[in-house]
Amino acid sequence: MVSLVRLSPVELETSKGLVIFEGPVTDSYLDSLSMNKGLTNFRPPDRQKEALKIITNLPDGMIFIARHENEIIGYVTFHHPDDFSRWSKHPRVLEMGGIEVSPEWRGCRVAENLLKLAYSHPAVENFIVITTEYCWHWDTRNTGLDIWAYQKMLTRLFGKVGLEKVTTDDPDILEHPANVLMARKGKNVSREDIMLFEQMRFLRRYRKVANME
Repeated sequence: MVSLVRLSPVELETSKGLVIFEGPVTDSYLDSLSMNKGLTNFRPPDRQKEALKIITNLPDGMIFIARHENEIIGYVTFHHPDDFSRWSKHPRVLEMGGIEVSPEWRGCRVAENLLKLAYSHPAVENFIVITTEYCWHWDTRNTGLDIWAYQKMLTRLFGKVGLEKVTTDDPDILEHPANVLMARKGKNVSREDIMLFEQMRFLRRYRKVANME
């Protein structure tokens, strides 16, 4: 497990009150805070809080939060890809597993500032950070956006911190044309690791290169 430097908190005054962005946070710190009731995109708030606590104790796991007073109103997670994922075979891939902002705080630039803080952490420069965006997780109901407008919004938002759309033959991405794989190559990632990532984007070719068949 990496010893992670906690960044200095960043404050943002909004029309709904002061928002503080901070991280990476510990499980004990998360215990001291409550979850906004609108954070239900992945699971109920209390269960999601437990999931966040687990991530803080994973190797290279990081949680960054946005809070108003003692309530978490948004978060973004980083962890190694799941074992069943092709990306778990790469030693320098870190996944941005999820980002969520409570619907009542949208329009306050919470997501943008949360990402800005997270990607300023020096640890992200040691990895190729990926995010696999699946349209069935998108909150089109509360935003009023269709899946294509939502995809455009996400790719523009993530592009602000250096993530770029990349092609792949990953069947989960190919399951729907709106799904997106995005990646950001850290400054400290070797050329060899970048080349391996490029090969792994297309698994059939990679299996032959890595003698996985």
